[in-house]
Amino acid sequence: MTTKTRLWLLAAGAASVLLALWALMLPSDAPPPSPLTVVSRPAIPIPVAAAPAPARATPPPAVVQVGVRQDYIVQAESVEVARSAVVRVGGVVTGDLSIIRAVGAALDDRELEALRASDVPRLRIFEDSPVQSSSAAGVLPETNYPSEVAASNLHVGGVTGRGVTVAVLDSGVWSNLGPLQTTPYQTPHVLAQYDVIQARQQSTYSQTAAQQNYSQSINDLFGHGTHISSIIASSGVATTGKFQGVAPGGNLVSVRVLDSTGAGRYFDVISGIQWVVKERLRYNIRVINLSLGAPPQSPYWDDPLDQAVMTAWASGIVVVAAAGNRGPQPMTINAPGNVPYVITVGAVTDAYHPMQPLQYQLASFSSAGPTYEGFVKPEILGMGGHMLAYAPNNGTLAAQFPQWVGPYDDFTMSGTSQATAVVSGVVALMLQVDPYLTPDQVKCRLMSGAHPAVTSKGTLAYTVFQQGTGLVNAHDAAYSTATNCANQGLNVALDLSGQQHYGGRANRDSKGNYYIMQDQKTTTCSRGSGLVGWLVGTLVCIVKDVLELIPLLLDGLFWNGSYTSGSGYTWSNGYTWSNGYTWSNGYTWSNGYTWSNGYTWSNGNMDAGVIAQQ
Repeated sequence: MTTKTRLWLLAAGAASVLLALWALMLPSDAPPPSPLTVVSRPAIPIPVAAAPAPARATPPPAVVQVGVRQDYIVQAESVEVARSAVVRVGGVVTGDLSIIRAVGAALDDRELEALRASDVPRLRIFEDSPVQSSSAAGVLPETNYPSEVAASNLHVGGVTGRGVTVAVLDSGVWSNLGPLQTTPYQTPHVLAQYDVIQARQQSTYSQTAAQQNYSQSINDLFGHGTHISSIIASSGVATTGKFQGVAPGGNLVSVRVLDSTGAGRYFDVISGIQWVVKERLRYNIRVINLSLGAPPQSPYWDDPLDQAVMTAWASGIVVVAAAGNRGPQPMTINAPGNVPYVITVGAVTDAYHPMQPLQYQLASFSSAGPTYEGFVKPEILGMGGHMLAYAPNNGTLAAQFPQWVGPYDDFTMSGTSQATAVVSGVVALMLQVDPYLTPDQVKCRLMSGAHPAVTSKGTLAYTVFQQGTGLVNAHDAAYSTATNCANQGLNVALDLSGQQHYGGRANRDSKGNYYIMQDQKTTTCSRGSGLVGWLVGTLVCIVKDVLELIPLLLDGLFWNGSYTSGSGYTWSNGYTWSNGYTWSNGYTWSNGYTWSNGYTWSNGNMDAGVIAQQ
């Protein structure tokens, strides 16, 4: 055998091996798993919203008798069209949701059927389903979360979130404000309070509240809203001399969307977001904290709550949402955290070893990605285990779990709710340092400044589908200069208008492993002329593809769905992402690259409800 022949055989063998590797890495057509139920407690059934039926050639029968009415959200080409459609079939308009071109409506079965049959442009009908707070219960240890995310060091330098307002959509704030009474600068912490539930129930409330400059206390009968608000902005001072809140100098706007049991409705949350968008300039609202969610039942662009969240983001407000407490399984990210634009937060626990980073662990309940549209979520983690914060001693939570009430009107809870509040506080610090940051820039710098958990070998301890870019670091995020590393390839205006929708780069192979697809635009190589040139060029292209994908696998962008519960990991700020943050980018959905393009949603309908994590 000649040397030339041996070289040809060697090249052919290498090409065969590389072709096999390349084939194994191609996206699979296998269908995704079914949506998972809540791990920590039985799932609350979610009513499935009615989908619009095709227009009939003959008019519907007249409504001659009013039956038992139920609440719906009716969306159309405009809010006026939606309102007219409801009135035309005899229904009752219960509220205005112009932020998503919709109205609240009370309809009985006949009115609902008539509305479905009507020829109304862009008609969508959603059931107005329940929402609840997003926290899991814990025990009563001491925690130091402002220091654990490097916020306390900023406080010493005067960075406290001063002048930045966070809107907390939750169960309200306790009338006994305590450490939420004033900032360290002796200015009011809570600038305004708005009760969406009362506004829905009493027609005169909105006008009266506006006349009183939204200054009246609405109280927190549940306790969750005060707990979340305290994590964000409590100006209480601990025995160590450090502030108890992440952004103690920041301001709060409390929007009550949950009742005394922690329950609420889609309509109320959307209405609360609408109010915040309307009043954002008046109170300098730069951040919305959403510590609530539920398993998604439709693509993000079809969900009315997701639409409202996207509108808030487009208006210049940074939206921070809980990932959910349905982990550690993959594909458990809740809505509205499934919206690709917003900052979705998972949870870290210090495992009862405060200020010992080697003991920090990803919380087992923290939901993991990817989303059904193929986006990597969460983007970031916050401290969320056994979080001690100021809360009512007479609320529903305190009455149900008196063992978790502390001697200083504090309460201990765990969940991605609390982790979300930590990140919202960090965003307030960032916006004090640089008030001109856009939501996309805030997200980019948060991601670039995060500290992922790495092993002693320098590899990721948790995949990006579990930890995103890692644990938030207030100092590194506030002083980051990173640009163009988040939401690239996405256009929220086109998304909202329905002109384009987007998919992420996550995919799943035939063995059920999740991975990141390579950017198609960067994979280019030339082939030579003639048979030999073509073979050599093809081999070079295959090698190039494999070499481009291998770093992604080594960077933890490849996951089989397993959960690592060990400790001893370093939360390092020196980790190098060999592929940058291209995994956080999107592409036009119509390209159909991702496996989730073929996913069949439950019953084929959209759902308007969310269930927050407990």
